Amino acid sequence: MVYLIGTIGFISGFATGLLLLHFMLRHKTNDELLNDPYLKWKYGIINWGLAGFGSYAFVQAYKEYLFLSQ
Repeated sequence: MVYLIGTIGFISGFATGLLLLHFMLRHKTNDELLNDPYLKWKYGIINWGLAGFGSYAFVQAYKEYLFLSQ
């Protein structure tokens, strides 16, 4: 069950990261977005970091509040 909660948290964190990147990169041109490798690394790390944090947070919340067999 923890794996399912972690997967849901990862997907939620990734979606949150994409929403955040949408607002952070709205003033960039398509050419900048496609050809600037610095943007890919800088903002890509932010998105994957939020995905990892979402997974961690969901698992910790599951362990704290929903794991009833302790």
